Amino acid sequence: MLSIYKTTEQGLEKLDMIANGAWVNVVDPTPEEMEKLVTWGMDMDYINYALDQDEMARMERDEDYTFILLRIPMHQPESDVPFNTVPLGIMILGNKIITVCRYDSDIFRVLANGKYRLLKTGKRYRLALYIFLETSARYLNLLREINRSTELVEDQLQKSTRNREVLELLKYQKSLTYFATALRSNEVMMERVQKTQLFNYYEEDQDLLEDVLTENQQAIQMTSIATEILSGMMDAFASIISNNLNAVMKALAALTIILNMPSLVAAFYGMNVALPGEGHPLAFLTVIGLSLALTAVATYIFYKRDWF
Repeated sequence: MLSIYKTTEQGLEKLDMIANGAWVNVVDPTPEEMEKLVTWGMDMDYINYALDQDEMARMERDEDYTFILLRIPMHQPESDVPFNTVPLGIMILGNKIITVCRYDSDIFRVLANGKYRLLKTGKRYRLALYIFLETSARYLNLLREINRSTELVEDQLQKSTRNREVLELLKYQKSLTYFATALRSNEVMMERVQKTQLFNYYEEDQDLLEDVLTENQQAIQMTSIATEILSGMMDAFASIISNNLNAVMKALAALTIILNMPSLVAAFYGMNVALPGEGHPLAFLTVIGLSLALTAVATYIFYKRDWF
């Protein structure tokens, strides 16, 4: 899908044709859309870089263009890893800026909906900074969502004897690992951008870049803290699940012994041999009483040992 936006007096408008100072946003491009990008001056290699799932954040600069590859977060609930990262290519080429990504993201919708009042597509580097800023904000939002999800799983784990909840936590641990790797590579790329002084034309851009670096660093710290907490939580709850299972096994063992007490007495008095008191009129009641007494004693012993 290829969308073209441009800032006008009425705000950010969607166009049908390319124009000077436009922002071209491409999501999962078709071969025809790729040909259009090549026609507009974007090299096919950079398009492939932006669509390659394994590409890391970096920046390449030439006299005619600046290419920035950024790792952005994605929430995919149906996936084995619900929170992941994907590359986003930003090509500043001539009088336009082109963004290419394989997946649609809330980042594009937020920018297109006019969240940032000072966003102007003609100021290409500032638009790139707003993409950086919204990316960092999106990381922070998803990290909070991961924390909420792990708290819900934590409540289920306290009484669990299964591995399903631990495996659920493992998914979030993988997500945090992907986040940490992407955020660190983004930080290296942004520091390089800062050193090249590409965004020093306006004082507002310099301040915005500082805000971006601060937000990204905050996301890195949150990811590190969440990773450590989740790792410790998984170790602790692995022990809790084992203890819960041991408690269940103890209860079953105690119950088996208690239920076997009447059977043991009945087995003795069911033999075809002479037994004490077998001719007494209360012999049956005596056997029942003995069975109940042994059952009560065993139940009391196991109860005092906290096997129930």
